[in-house]
Amino acid sequence: MELEIWSDVACPWCYLGKRRFDAALAKFAHRDEVAVRWRAFELDPRAPRERDPAEGSHAERIARKYRTTVAQIDARHAQMRAMGEEVGIELRFDLVRGGNSFDAHRLIQLAGARGRQGEVKERFLRAYFTEGAAIGRADVLAPLAALAGLDRAEVDDVLAGDAYTSDVRADEALAQELGIGGVPFYVIDQRLGISGAQSIDVLLGALDRAWSER
Repeated sequence: MELEIWSDVACPWCYLGKRRFDAALAKFAHRDEVAVRWRAFELDPRAPRERDPAEGSHAERIARKYRTTVAQIDARHAQMRAMGEEVGIELRFDLVRGGNSFDAHRLIQLAGARGRQGEVKERFLRAYFTEGAAIGRADVLAPLAALAGLDRAEVDDVLAGDAYTSDVRADEALAQELGIGGVPFYVIDQRLGISGAQSIDVLLGALDRAWSER
């Protein structure tokens, strides 16, 4: 059974969604017969590689973007931190630095070709949301990818050129074709779609349903 997941490294709901999906898959009776593919989606393709500290904190930037108050964003972040704790992740919004995720997606594509996609995806999410890593910088991405099991020399070659650019763009074009406007978004066997960071039970139910309908 094929499962495709559109997701962004700079998306807290995607981090929650990944951990919930991991938990659902661990409970799925046929988990060894599921092939998972992480597809690229950029929430802010025009983001700079690294945010200027003069732009303010992550909460201040988000408040400006959505025309709300920092207090309201802080309240939302508190709720998300609690949800993160339920699945074993620490969301440190106070450390988030912002930045462009395109190169991270290129390395996730490389990881897919090397059988390490889930590991690299997880490492980038943790670096961004827990450790305050500047995920848009090549000198930050490269050692993280190596820690997740990729060959450092190959990673450096990818970051120095344009390898996997067309793959990332193809994922994004397919998302647009399918009408995917938000992430995470799951597609099972190219026919069953699930939108959002759904609960473990909902995701497990979708896997069971897709399996029974095959």
